[in-house]
Amino acid sequence: MSKKHYGKQTGRPITHELPTPAGGVRLETFVPWTLVKRGLKKQVITPLDAPQEFLDEALRERQVREMAQDTPLLRALGLAHHWQRLMDEGRFASITEIAEAEGLDLGRASRIARLAQLAPSIVEACAIGAAAGVTLESVSRRAIPQRWDEQRERLRLA
Repeated sequence: MSKKHYGKQTGRPITHELPTPAGGVRLETFVPWTLVKRGLKKQVITPLDAPQEFLDEALRERQVREMAQDTPLLRALGLAHHWQRLMDEGRFASITEIAEAEGLDLGRASRIARLAQLAPSIVEACAIGAAAGVTLESVSRRAIPQRWDEQRERLRLA
């Protein structure tokens, strides 16, 4: 890492000298946090003496971000409904054509497409996070019953 970028990810002071006609002006910037990488995500670590308002705001932002994250199940539900709309509009005749166009194998595309048959209450529960035990694997690996009450019973969402 170059000296110019030193401190951008660690919260250490960064010093720059700006040339001016009367002489150089020295600026020092200090941001009281550390950015650490946890897996694929980056997380801000604040110092222990940070003001409580800052910590409360960081907690609220973290909770909002966690609630807004797309899960694989939500992405698959959206894809299933998109594919269903494409077939309803006549752009594709079957899941086989969609699988070829998307570059997926037919089995995976079929499992995703079956998610469009889920009851609206189950989809809503997945979207708001109320369906804690429902995952993409638990829904797509088994046959989905046609009746919505049977679906809720099987997924224990009654």
